[in-house]
Amino acid sequence: MVPYFQANPGISAAEAAVELGVTTKQLMTDLNQLWMCGLPGYGPGDLIDLSFSEESIEVTFSAGIDRPLRLTSPEATALLVALRSIADLPGMVDPSAAHAAIAKIESAISGRKFEGPTQPVPVAAPSVATVRSALENVHALRLVYYSASRDEVSERVVDPIRIVLVDNNSYLQAWCRQAEGVRLFRLDRIEEATELDEPARPPADATDESAALDLFVDDPAVPLARLLIRPDYAWVVDQYPMHRVTTHPDGSVEATMRFATLDWMARLLLGFGAGVTVLGPPELVAAVRDRSGTALAAYAELAADGVLQTPGFEEVGPA
Repeated sequence: MVPYFQANPGISAAEAAVELGVTTKQLMTDLNQLWMCGLPGYGPGDLIDLSFSEESIEVTFSAGIDRPLRLTSPEATALLVALRSIADLPGMVDPSAAHAAIAKIESAISGRKFEGPTQPVPVAAPSVATVRSALENVHALRLVYYSASRDEVSERVVDPIRIVLVDNNSYLQAWCRQAEGVRLFRLDRIEEATELDEPARPPADATDESAALDLFVDDPAVPLARLLIRPDYAWVVDQYPMHRVTTHPDGSVEATMRFATLDWMARLLLGFGAGVTVLGPPELVAAVRDRSGTALAAYAELAADGVLQTPGFEEVGPA
């Protein structure tokens, strides 16, 4: 931008926006950011200085940026890796823009003329495109959302705040009017999204970047499981939203984890087999015991009928 405005002193924001392929609003935002760019030291004599309004834009001090900068080979490679990574994450960037940037960088590295992306550009899912549009237009959204923790589909109206990346998954951070709190909605679990005509109005304190980035907020109203994890299953603590309480001399770990429904938590814990023991609450202990008892009884019945007996192998009975 700096070399462009040096070559076109006094150009209006509207004219520059058309030539640069952005909106006037985006251009003015980018110009405001230039105030913070410059040389190390970042004192008044090091930062880029410019005079601009929608009628006229002029660079008064370029801080040495008199021509477009060229990427070195390592810089270009690092940028390509980063672009490809975020381009595959739904909602993080516009796929067409990301792949166009990738194609331009590849063309610059190879020295060939840029003629557009050489590979088909993936199209964002309709629900993801709607979420991005609502964020851009600052509109409320109506979502049909599948909650994995509750194993149910719900419909709600939210005020979108931003898209965030948590544990390599893209989430919409929004104020949920139904829950009256900030919630994270995983983009690939949004079954339908409808952009509403009404503006999004999340409370001022809900827009803080750290608000509700924990997928399982420590809400006393949500049941808390107490678990004893065997030493060779200690990896579970790092893979699930658990809080380590204590580590015993034998290496076993006592931890807690909040959960939405008994059925979902019981299914999760049964998958760990003997690696995780439920200490509480009593209703979760009973649910796991009942499910495991039913499973063992089914295996015993199949073994008794010879269904699990295979030639060359011992008959499989209850564990």
